Amino acid sequence: MAKKKKEKNFSSFLNNPIDFTLVITILLLLGIGLVMVLSASSPSALAESGNSYSYFSKQLIFAILGLIAMFFISKIDYRFYKKFYIQALVLSVILLLAVLVVGREVNGSKRWIYITSTFSFQPSEIVKFLMIIFYAGILTNNVSKLKSYKEGFLFHIIWVLPIVALLLKQPHLSASLVIIGFVCVMMIVAGCKFKHFLFTGLGAGVPALFFLIAKEPYRLKRFITFLDPWQDKIGDGWQVIQSLYAIGSGGLFGVGLGDSKQKYLYLPEPHNDFIFSILAEELGFVGCAVVLVLFAIFIWRGILIAMKAPDMFGSLITVGITSLVAIQVILNVAVVTSSMPATGVPLPFFSYRRYGIIYLTVRDGSFT
Repeated sequence: MAKKKKEKNFSSFLNNPIDFTLVITILLLLGIGLVMVLSASSPSALAESGNSYSYFSKQLIFAILGLIAMFFISKIDYRFYKKFYIQALVLSVILLLAVLVVGREVNGSKRWIYITSTFSFQPSEIVKFLMIIFYAGILTNNVSKLKSYKEGFLFHIIWVLPIVALLLKQPHLSASLVIIGFVCVMMIVAGCKFKHFLFTGLGAGVPALFFLIAKEPYRLKRFITFLDPWQDKIGDGWQVIQSLYAIGSGGLFGVGLGDSKQKYLYLPEPHNDFIFSILAEELGFVGCAVVLVLFAIFIWRGILIAMKAPDMFGSLITVGITSLVAIQVILNVAVVTSSMPATGVPLPFFSYRRYGIIYLTVRDGSFT
């Protein structure tokens, strides 16, 4: 009898209706992102390879592979991942150690592992999802202790420190900030007290961040340049200034799709972290507003799904993925508008990357 009930529950999970609002939102973001990669990358691609479609074609292939992966992953019961939450942490450490050993150094940083001359991946992006699984598992298993400072806050926050330390060795401060951000959100949602984060953040977190900025000359220079980009307008301030020119020239409705001037080798790598600037220039305030509204819908649906999740693990997985996207959008837009110092945070569904991104479908009560 128990066996039949178990089979019935599993069958019920597979037949849950898909959240079509979220799926359509993701497809719209992906579609707009592909169009913007094509527009923003064509001058750079033509100058580098003689083929103005080279970046777009790779992004399109990864998008198709991501959609295929989305379909198959949506058939997996998310509770399956809970069995391997410890392994998720171990794999994260292995990946970050691997990039330090066999990764290729580019511009003073080791962040990429090259499989071939044309295919590479960034382990930190995989680690983000592995850490969501790990924290969803460990928080679920220790829910009764979360309100305690020592057994709740300290015990759980300490697990992220080795990951941050390995990321800073690359160095990759932006990925560290993103991971710390969604880990804190997950812990607060799970039941940790906000005052523990507030006191510890002010007492240790903020001083540590300023120390890390002051320790590395290039970070300190970025921070100083952020305060006044025009004091080094042909050096560290160049990219931010060109980004502001692009945003300002877009006006209300933009100069027209494909008609950006800043992408013609003025704004360095406009198809990557500063793609939002080209979006603003070509589609204007209206285009930016539409994209931000789509991201807001994504976050709204994620919150609703987390609230409806049948268990705490599913809820925390949803919270982790939703906050990951939200934090990256906030940081990326803040950087391109010169509202914070420059960091290498990509805009989800938009920024060009040479690794496959697995896009997400949602079933009633769970991200998959």
